Amino acid sequence: MSSWLIAVDGGGSTCRAALAGRDGEIVARGLAGPANVATDPGQAAANILAAAGAALAEAGLPAEALADCPALLGLAGARQLGRDGRALLSLPFARVELVGDGEIALEGALGPEDGIMAILGTGSAFLARHGGEIRSVGGWGVHLADQGGGARLGREALKSALLSRDGVRPRGRLAETLLAAFGDDPARMVAFAATARQADFARHAPVVFDAAKAGDGEAEALLCAFTAEVEEMLGALVFPSCRRIVLMGGLAPFYAARLAPRFAAHLAAPLGDALDGAVRMARRAFFAA
Repeated sequence: MSSWLIAVDGGGSTCRAALAGRDGEIVARGLAGPANVATDPGQAAANILAAAGAALAEAGLPAEALADCPALLGLAGARQLGRDGRALLSLPFARVELVGDGEIALEGALGPEDGIMAILGTGSAFLARHGGEIRSVGGWGVHLADQGGGARLGREALKSALLSRDGVRPRGRLAETLLAAFGDDPARMVAFAATARQADFARHAPVVFDAAKAGDGEAEALLCAFTAEVEEMLGALVFPSCRRIVLMGGLAPFYAARLAPRFAAHLAAPLGDALDGAVRMARRAFFAA
């Protein structure tokens, strides 16, 4: 087996890979597209290989070196796959360890400490560590979970925009911005939604926060509902001695500004990101003494 390892952080929008040595030092990185293994295993596999290959190339290593490297894959959707998930990937690494993206984010955010970590990006996941025990809530995907997630928020915003165009709801800044993006043509919006992936819907999520900041009532109502979802998940994980709540993901700063004081009082900066966590987990898995 190689003295190198591959660590992967695969989310609903992007896939990042790191090449690291036995000491855990990252020497090269690679980037590719979405890698949610539950919604599209083929796309996830292709982007994992693309990101890992880019990391090898940056380090000056040949593509064939991939077969000698063990890989720890922290992927969105891994929790839904169960024990047979690894077989769906069929990736040509020397050895594969498959974990959820929430697990690597928790490791990156908290290190060995106790606390709560929430991923708020294209999807969402909520985990807590207390006394060495890890508990997870949510993270079951966009159809049944993803509380606070950008894909759901973007999709709901588009639905609201269509209702505004039909005169059912007021036509404010949120509706105007989203309708303008489709040439004020509902047919174009419907066609987009018919084939859109989670990452495509999530690109419209920041518009909701911008519109709410400008005083749009429909955007504010959406965000109140989605923030309540996030707080419900955090509330289920809070333990009496909890002093650290870390929010990760592209929507983290937006939600951080809206959380109730009981949560906001314990917000803390992450010690590292999900890829850092994946490298640490990979080192323990493959090179433990």
